[in-house]
Amino acid sequence: MAVTPYKNISSGKKEQVEQMFDNIAPRYDFMNGLLSVGIHSRWRKKAIHLLREKNPKLILDLATGTGDFAIEAINLNPDKIIAADISEGMMKIGQEKVKKKNLSSIISFQKADSENLPFEENYFDAITVGFGVRNFENLLKGLQNMHRVLKPNATAVILEFSKVKTFPAKQLFGFYFNFICPVLGKLFTKDKSAYTYLPDSVNAFPSGKEFEDVMRKAGFREIKSKPLTFGVATIYTGIK
Repeated sequence: MAVTPYKNISSGKKEQVEQMFDNIAPRYDFMNGLLSVGIHSRWRKKAIHLLREKNPKLILDLATGTGDFAIEAINLNPDKIIAADISEGMMKIGQEKVKKKNLSSIISFQKADSENLPFEENYFDAITVGFGVRNFENLLKGLQNMHRVLKPNATAVILEFSKVKTFPAKQLFGFYFNFICPVLGKLFTKDKSAYTYLPDSVNAFPSGKEFEDVMRKAGFREIKSKPLTFGVATIYTGIK
């Protein structure tokens, strides 16, 4: 059974995730910085750096949210970045950030569903996803779509939360995720469900070798994973 943000709503995960991110969009960047103590920005830099040697010119940043990954990818000197998401509320914030940085000629936003990407086959030089794949309603189908729109030999870079397994980090982060995050989420966004969904979705996500297996099933090869900060997050790479 899929983990969803709102237990009392009968709509599917995709619709609920869209609603959740629309709800928390105005405070999303603030909460990211607060909950991660700024570590998430270093994780992003490491993920983007893995694409430097590939020199991608056309990049898809999927589940872009407010566009931080797309903005970080500017350091790769691409010609074009398409930042795609199902939440228009999140992308509206991202568009304002991109406009302020005078990057609108390179970064464009487009509403798109990971399972039905509106792009032709063999189109992108690289795909990035930051903390988005665990929100896919159908993980395998989403990854297969990513594989479809990548050019042959192009790379997908996925940054996602993972389950911490070592003592005492497991206990400390478990307490933080399960108890502190929902309280802060309710306090600052008025949507406690969004930050209860965070630990629930992380716990349900097939991280590590399990996720590598799903990537392999979707068609990716040369799959590698790089755990970050005691395994709180992991960078996965795969080649078409």
